[in-house]
Formats: sequence, C-alpha cells, structure tokens
Amino acid sequence: MFQHRPSLKSVDQLLQEFMSKDFNIMNAAKLSFTGIGDKDVYNISAPFEDAGEFVIAGRVESRDSEHSEVYFFVEKEGQWLPREDAPVLRLQDPFHTRIGQELIVGGVQTFPHPQKANKLMWRTVIYKGADLANLNLFFVGPDGMKDLRLVELHDGGIGVFTRPQWRGKKGGRGKIGFFQVSSWEELTMTAIVEAPLLDQLFYDSEWGGANEAHRLRGGKIGVLGHIARYDKRGRSYYPMVFTLDPQTGERTDVELIAVRAHFVPGPSKRPDLEDVVFSGGLLRHEDGTATLYAGTGDAEAQRITIDDPFIKYET
Repeated sequence: MFQHRPSLKSVDQLLQEFMSKDFNIMNAAKLSFTGIGDKDVYNISAPFEDAGEFVIAGRVESRDSEHSEVYFFVEKEGQWLPREDAPVLRLQDPFHTRIGQELIVGGVQTFPHPQKANKLMWRTVIYKGADLANLNLFFVGPDGMKDLRLVELHDGGIGVFTRPQWRGKKGGRGKIGFFQVSSWEELTMTAIVEAPLLDQLFYDSEWGGANEAHRLRGGKIGVLGHIARYDKRGRSYYPMVFTLDPQTGERTDVELIAVRAHFVPGPSKRPDLEDVVFSGGLLRHEDGTATLYAGTGDAEAQRITIDDPFIKYET
C-alpha cells in the first residue's frame, strides 16, 4: 500500500532542520485550572465545542501518582474549571474528534499488568455519542497500545491510526500504523493488530505516536503527533507533524513544530521528564496560524501560537 518512501530522520536530524528554519512561535502561556484540589492537569486536548460552549479535556492526577482521571473543563474569567454535569473518565491522555454527527472521545486506560507484579498495563478506550452528556463506551483497543486515533475521511470512511508497542515484535518502542474502514462494524481488534506500519517513520531506538488527525483540503490527513527518545536528560518528547494521503499511502517527512524551550519554564513530574512536550491538539486559525495545546513535563498544560504547519499541504 505505502509506495512513497520519505526520508527516515533521527531526532537529532529533525532538531537541526527545525532550528535552521525561520519560524514564528508566540504567546506561550500556561493554562490555569481550578476545582481539582492540588492535582496537576496536563496532556490536554485542544478546545472543542459541545452544547454551545468550548471545552478542554485534561489529564488530572497527583504529582506522585500515575492514576489519573480525565475532566472536561470550561473557561470562566481566565480560569479553567470542571464543567458541571460532565462525565469524569478514569483515563489518561484524552483525545477527541467528530465523525458524522457523533462526538468521539477516548484516552488511555491503565490496569494491573497480568504478568508483572506492581506494574501497569494500558490500552486505548473510545467513547462516542451525540455530545458529552450522552457518551457511551464504544471500543476497547488491544492491551499495550496507546495512541489509537480516528479521523473522518473525505469519502465518508474512517481512517484509523494505530501504535503497536510490542518489544521484539511489531512496533518495537512504538510506531504508527494506518488503515481504513467504511463502517464502525469494520473497526475490529484484528484489523488494528494487523494494520500496516507507516514506513521510514522512526528509528528503532526512538518512538512516537499520533495524537490528533486533521482532515485537510485536497484529501490528505494532517497528523499531529510526537517523536521521543532517551538521552542524558531522560526522556525527550517533541511535537511533530506529517501528512498522509489515505488513497495512495504517500506521506510527507516528519517535521518538528516546537521544543520545550518555546514554552514557559515550569516543574516536571520527575527530573527525567523535564524535556517532555506531549502534543495534545492543534486549533487552526484563518490567519495562517495555529494554537498548539500540550502537556509539559507531565505536570502542566500550556499553549503556544505557531505558523499553521498544514496549510502548505492543502490544495
């Protein structure tokens, strides 16, 4: 299926390319949350409209814990507070999209590892419904797979991005696969596990995933994601983008769109997470800019304004 072979580039190569380009990064700001005690909010989604108001989904947890919940927040006088009567989901790293008339919301569910004592396993779970008030659990993904993402295609089908992460097997530390279905009935565990990987995307020593998929003018899909590695600082995560033509399988090279230094300095959950920027969502604007919403350091939620990374791919 995937005939085009774009350039395989390491994080170091991507950083060198990114820092050599002219780019505009503005308006870095932390988002302020209230109504959740002393817990952190991070790995937020971009705002989306629900029942006439804009909502942000955010991962909420204590600094010393991995047990999190997803809250839905609305902004009041510069503060984001939990929306009354909105569901609270026992998930990490929320995402959303719309397919047809339905709102799709998902995240990472953790549970005790079936073979390792005191360790956690994870999987992606997906809810859908007319709005937040009417969400129902719809799909539970394979054990060990985060970052399962859906997007409505121009022909009415559904594009599915996968992220196998099976050490010594398909996916290694974490790679991205893609396939299409024409109906919800075709979204099966087998189809996800067997989805082909996008070629020439990450080195085996590095990893990444899709965080959000945008349907672009002209038929392509714009993918907002992350690429990551271990280095002397611990884990480094970088926001990145690429585009995919779902009809031909051709995709563009991975490009970085920001680094941790472009955000406001702040705390991290642990010292080895200081250089983590987890892409949450991208809100595109008509003036050629976009707002990137992200988690920083696994401890805070921030946003910055950048040049729209997808506009050059739209025809």
